[in-house]
Amino acid sequence: MSKILVVGGAGYIGSHMVRLALDQGHAVSVLDNLCGGFRDAVDARANFILGDIGNRELMLDLLARQYDGVMHFASYIQVGESMANPAKYYRNNLVNSMNILDAMVAAPNTKFIFSSSAAVYGNPQYSPIDERHPLAPINPYGRTKLMFEQALSDYDHAYGLKSVALRYFNAAGAAPDSSLGERHDPETHLIPLVLQAALGQREGIDIYGDDYDTPDGTCIRDYVHVMDLCDAHLAALEWLLDGGESMALNLGSTTGNSVREVIDVATRVTGRGICVRNAPRRLGDPAILVADAGMARKKLNWMPNVTNIEQIVFDAWRWYARL
Repeated sequence: MSKILVVGGAGYIGSHMVRLALDQGHAVSVLDNLCGGFRDAVDARANFILGDIGNRELMLDLLARQYDGVMHFASYIQVGESMANPAKYYRNNLVNSMNILDAMVAAPNTKFIFSSSAAVYGNPQYSPIDERHPLAPINPYGRTKLMFEQALSDYDHAYGLKSVALRYFNAAGAAPDSSLGERHDPETHLIPLVLQAALGQREGIDIYGDDYDTPDGTCIRDYVHVMDLCDAHLAALEWLLDGGESMALNLGSTTGNSVREVIDVATRVTGRGICVRNAPRRLGDPAILVADAGMARKKLNWMPNVTNIEQIVFDAWRWYARL
């Protein structure tokens, strides 16, 4: 059993991580300022601490409690917002997050798992994308993720702080028992937007470009189930606790689904009509973003259990339909 601090544990992926870690017998504390998370999403078995990673003294105090691992989910994640307000992203995703690392240096032997992003790659030069792909983010969100990854490497070399950065592609789905799911305000992710349209909570769904060089003309993305992401975090922590080296790994399903396919699947799963509107392409949207997750399979013995988009959409639908 490990003692784990989950930073951002009231958010979408963090709350699922907390639940899984508790179910597997770990002792879990959650730190969250609730600016984007929800108190009712935090499992009652966890020790909840209301606070912010920008509070340096708080982080020093928390890390003095000798956790085996820290998992960091407390980043801002909206690409468009990062373009309009980069200061917010550099301050939280980089500057404030450094307080965690500094506190960990003062509390040696704690391992760090970082929620990173495929945004560190920028526009793909080839697909599927592996970890050797050039790192060239095209927005402040991706740049803050990459800068923090670079800080992790430097802290490892200088202070011996061991870490794994997990580069998500598209997190999706919900807990199989529909007790937890995806809640963002505002919502920007495709599957929740489509399901909200099916529920009549929005007028329809926009397809931003239908003339890409893909089979149906719409963008292809790699969707990975949120519970599979959580499995990977525990595997990464175990890797470090067993003496493994620091590294960065892709997490994806290794297959892709187009925007049109996701909408068609949602129509079948919900049994409801969904209004679809064509809109112009968005600047910077690549045609295809699919992960090569072979390194995670090799290093962590990790593979996604949910490999079809129907199950991902079904789990998300059960969550949204009960709200």
